Amino acid sequence: MITGLDHVVVLVADIEAGTAAYQTLFARAPSWRNGDDGAERVMFTLDNVTLELMAPSRGGGANADRIRTVLREQGEGLASICFRTGDIAKMHRRLDRLTLKPEPVSETESRDAASGATMSWKRTRAATSATRGVRMFFLELAKERPLSVRTTPASITSMDHIVVSTSDPERAAALYGARLGLDMALDRSHPDWGRLMFFRCGDLIVEVTHRPGKHPDADRDTLWGMTWRVADIDATRDRLVGSGVDVSEVRNGRKPGTRVMTVKSGTCNIPTLLLERSPKPA
Repeated sequence: MITGLDHVVVLVADIEAGTAAYQTLFARAPSWRNGDDGAERVMFTLDNVTLELMAPSRGGGANADRIRTVLREQGEGLASICFRTGDIAKMHRRLDRLTLKPEPVSETESRDAASGATMSWKRTRAATSATRGVRMFFLELAKERPLSVRTTPASITSMDHIVVSTSDPERAAALYGARLGLDMALDRSHPDWGRLMFFRCGDLIVEVTHRPGKHPDADRDTLWGMTWRVADIDATRDRLVGSGVDVSEVRNGRKPGTRVMTVKSGTCNIPTLLLERSPKPA
């Protein structure tokens, strides 16, 4: 049913500041911009996922007030995830059978402020109480979104994984594996960094992590961080340092054949890692 992760939503207080931050991080231009229903939205579409920035519009309204309330209570950061499906009607029936209490399927259209192009989709949302506090949507897109144009070399290419933090790994495993149908690719525990579960979702991974004593809420999971792929991590580091972004030194990743670095600023309060994979031998 689920074919991939369509997009993630990041709430920001200032849409222009958030856009500038991610344009610098990605070295890509926004691919879509629109404003309606009390929200300003900017999208960056990479090779396998879209990042949607959302901020309250200056005009106000119920939705703008709701976004401002969330920002006051939680600050900027990851707000929701949306999975892609090829058949929203079948997806809705599955969610209903699995007691995830989906909302009725709705049809939505968006118009890009710059080009005037339109984009439409059908979507539903699972009840947050049934998804352990993670706002989770499911979407059937009528056509592919335009890709974000690379603005300089050493750009971000795609997402590698998104991280969900949980205090109950067994229930989280049941949600992402048995109920949503994602393929568990790894389940590993380590005394230093807890339990990690990797679920394949199209061309990326949903990583569920359990660190004993580190997650304060026993009943709610949280969207925690993101890792992005780069082709040349040294060149990417040089570019980001030159743009004034605070980053760590490059180090070897936990997985053999990977190199990583931490991005310490310019991510709208989201723990962020960049990852380079060594080419596989012929």
